[in-house]
Amino acid sequence: MKNFEIAGIFMRISEMLEIKGENSFKIKAYKKAAESIASLGVELKDLVERGYPLKEIEGIGPAIEAKINEILTRGTCEYYEKLKREIPEGLLEMLKIPGLGAKKIKIIYDELKIDTLEELERAAKEKKLRVLKGFGVKTEQAIIKGISMLKGNQGKILLSTALYLAEEIRDFIKSSNLKVKIEFAGDMRRRVEMIEKIVAIISCNEEDKKEVVSVLLKFPRIKNIKEIYGNKIELFLDLGITLEFIFVEEKSFFTSLFVYTGNEKHLLQLDELGKLKDLKISEKYILMNKEKYYPDSEIDIYRKLGFPYIIPELREGMGEVEKALKNELPESLNVEDIKGDLHMHSDWSDGIDSIEEMAQKAMELGYEYIAITDHSKSLKIANGLNEERLKRQIYHIKNLNAKYKNFVILTGIEVDILSDEILDFGDEILKELDIVVASIHTGFKQDKDKLTRRIIMAMENPYVKIIGHPTGRLLGKRENYELDLDKIIEKAFETNTALEINSTPDRLDLVDVYAKRAKEKGVKLVINTDAHEKGALQDIINGIYVARRAWLEKKDVLNTRSLKELLTELKKP
Repeated sequence: MKNFEIAGIFMRISEMLEIKGENSFKIKAYKKAAESIASLGVELKDLVERGYPLKEIEGIGPAIEAKINEILTRGTCEYYEKLKREIPEGLLEMLKIPGLGAKKIKIIYDELKIDTLEELERAAKEKKLRVLKGFGVKTEQAIIKGISMLKGNQGKILLSTALYLAEEIRDFIKSSNLKVKIEFAGDMRRRVEMIEKIVAIISCNEEDKKEVVSVLLKFPRIKNIKEIYGNKIELFLDLGITLEFIFVEEKSFFTSLFVYTGNEKHLLQLDELGKLKDLKISEKYILMNKEKYYPDSEIDIYRKLGFPYIIPELREGMGEVEKALKNELPESLNVEDIKGDLHMHSDWSDGIDSIEEMAQKAMELGYEYIAITDHSKSLKIANGLNEERLKRQIYHIKNLNAKYKNFVILTGIEVDILSDEILDFGDEILKELDIVVASIHTGFKQDKDKLTRRIIMAMENPYVKIIGHPTGRLLGKRENYELDLDKIIEKAFETNTALEINSTPDRLDLVDVYAKRAKEKGVKLVINTDAHEKGALQDIINGIYVARRAWLEKKDVLNTRSLKELLTELKKP
């Protein structure tokens, strides 16, 4: 099992203990273990294989180490299974509702004996929750909204999780010595942010197909077979989504990949244009003037249509066909275009690794610069820096920079945009920094006008250069707070403030639609990781996917600039 799965088990244990009303020290111990495991830069199974004592890791004592070993052996542990047997399944489902924590679930269960989502939704709509201690009208409405959101996300996983699963499938095939060609299609190939089905195109010799199918059905994550029909097998995986294997002849591989990548609107537009050339693309071949043609690549397919190649991320029927006809497609961004990361956290606030360790990892990625942007003082839960500590950090970074060649650490802060429409730090300290990222971390339930004003106020400050994770969403957990994004984009252009595409897997914020709109209005974007440990710097690829879907080019993204160009850009009023 991977770290994120083990961390998930320990986090769920802490939540179940909270529902049971266990002592806070025990709850915190499991939560701390989950956080430590999730942030490790190396897999626990690899550490165990090397004989490394897991109890040396912060937050992992002998008891939790024993449970980790049990999980690595069995895929679960008896304590976790025991808790699941003791707590109604419906209460565990409630934990998935955005904003509804274990404490409130315990109150709901103790006071109203509600233990299913259906009963909870009915009680909320009948206004029975607002009278409970610690609840109210807003909480009740948030629960209704959260249940609706949960229903909409059932059977979906994050893109990053789907990509991880795809690599697991590749590794499984490789370890099984199967002679097949495999590529993934569908929403995942277009890098849609939430995935409900993984589609794999597989070609193999017909005489080997029976053996290939037999081996694939042993993939350990399969819970059950949904359907086998024709050349397709649909399977249900343990993470709650569907995996579909589509078997094709080798000569039909690229037409099948093309057709199953979609999306439907894109394919319909190409189908209409193909009729003008007496050309029809099926999943088996291209029919041209009544003759079958088997392309040797997707580039070949687009060439037959008279188009330049359209990357999968743009195949959404959102104007890419018209632009291709005019040869006006964007020159899509690549991860190699990124010169540095301007939003990350160190162990000075709530990060795991030191500034030096973050810098070393960035250099390994080929970056020219990074900015350390730890949290500001009001975010006490994240060990936010006060003015004195920030000044010490500035001094520390300047000393570090003296040691580096061809690499620079920029001083910075992620300053809180407070609920009363002021920034957490005054100008006298902000002006000392190279980069100021301003973000909202509290007061999410304020009305649309108030939240919009808070961000606009921040952009009016001459030292704020970036608005971090602008809409505050957490995919599958919390919807974006309500904002007038058109007004924010307009103000960003007026004040020369960059809007962030946050690459954290469950943020991907700003979403592609608004990132594209910002580009069209002349606003600069910046792709950052918001990394809290050095390994997370590699999450930048997630932001690249958003940028490609948003039609962004190098010139649209602030941190594709060299250090000299970046510093010049930051000095502009």
